[in-house]
This record gives sequence, C-alpha cells and structure tokens, in this order.
Amino acid sequence: MRYEVTEADTATALGSGDVPVLGTPRVIAWMEAATVRAAAPLLDAGQTTVGVAVRVEHLRATPVGGTVEVSAEAPGGASGRRLTFAVRAVDAAGAVVAAGEIDRAIVDRERFAEAARGER
Repeated sequence: MRYEVTEADTATALGSGDVPVLGTPRVIAWMEAATVRAAAPLLDAGQTTVGVAVRVEHLRATPVGGTVEVSAEAPGGASGRRLTFAVRAVDAAGAVVAAGEIDRAIVDRERFAEAARGER
C-alpha cells in the first residue's frame, strides 16, 4: 500500500508532535490497514480481526509530499486466535521509515459487534 504524506498526516495535525512530518499515529494506522488486508485470506466466513498490540519503531522523518510504501507480512500460521504480522514502511529512497510487529486477534464479526454494542 503506497501513501503520499499530506498535511493531514503530520505530527502537527495529529497532535503527536509539533513538526510537520509524517506522524507516528498515521504510520501505525497505515500499518494496521496493511495487516487487515494481509489477514483477510486467512479468515473463515464470518470472521474478522481486531488489533490487540502494536510494537513499532518510527525511525525516520518523512516530509509532506514524500511517499511511503507500507507492507505487512502474514504469519506462517496462527497461534490460536492471534496473528502476528511483521510490518514495514519504506520511503521512496528505500530507507526504512518504521518497522515492527502488529498483533491481531481473530474474532467472530457479529458476536464482537454485539459485545461492543453491549448486547452480550
């Protein structure tokens, strides 16, 4: 998944800092989106995943107008109902912007939604 950094993606706009470069919350959101996509082929009908843990280091600044390619490597197999993805964000020069792991839990979509609404 490729993204171009806009003013709305900056640490200043997101409240996570006061410098107009790619904010850590945005790069993590992009990484989570990549894990959702990577998890989809591993799920049965009626299942989805929810994020449960993020271990990411934001290593390099990316200015507005810069591009970032985000990837999530699907695990070889699930450990119970938890999937751990290796995630990376790389800039146009090939430098690693951020890297780490994101865990997602496999849940039944409807039961999870019911519980979130307080119906269970």
